[in-house]
Amino acid sequence: MSEHAFSHEERAAVYRAIAERRDMRHFSGGEVPAEVLARLLEAAHHAPSVGLMQPWRFVRITDPQLRESVHELVEAERVRTAEALGERSDEFMRLKVEGIRDCAELLAVALMEGREAHVFGRRTLPEMDMASVACAIQNLWLAARAEGLGLGWVSLFDPEALAALLGMPAGSKPVALLCLGPVQAFYEKPMLVEEGWAKPRPLSELLFENRWGIQGD
Repeated sequence: MSEHAFSHEERAAVYRAIAERRDMRHFSGGEVPAEVLARLLEAAHHAPSVGLMQPWRFVRITDPQLRESVHELVEAERVRTAEALGERSDEFMRLKVEGIRDCAELLAVALMEGREAHVFGRRTLPEMDMASVACAIQNLWLAARAEGLGLGWVSLFDPEALAALLGMPAGSKPVALLCLGPVQAFYEKPMLVEEGWAKPRPLSELLFENRWGIQGD
């Protein structure tokens, strides 16, 4: 055991948050206290980022009319996604894919403008800015679970339409709508598993040694 390790109880709490994190779609209204929201956003802001560029930007959506306009964008994309799914379209339309109208807080997360100026760590992998934003969202997600709050990542929207709706500058790009707030209960399993939409694969099928597709002993 490393001398830098957390205590047993602290380690258990970290792994519990990871194991019990869920992509939530069902919310029970209520509110997120200001001090809790501040903690969650600070946790997100502590995420690692390539070249310390901190490409994340957060837009807290508090205007009810704007929230409804965001919901309309998501609903339009939900219908287009169903059409693209072909034979699974009806099955998809029965899924609850967002909680925009029901969640206590709605946050848009975006990539900042001017990202091309940041070369460190991105010369051959420019998409590392997106990876950095994903780390920030995961931090927020795990912190929310520890606080007993649900969070759902919604990606069903036209980025250009959402950017226009939020008055974002040219070159920036929204990548997530986060529904955050109290829930009646957390799903026992990921919702898409519970609904029979997909089955997760075990780690053993995804872990290779030295060469792609070669599994260790």
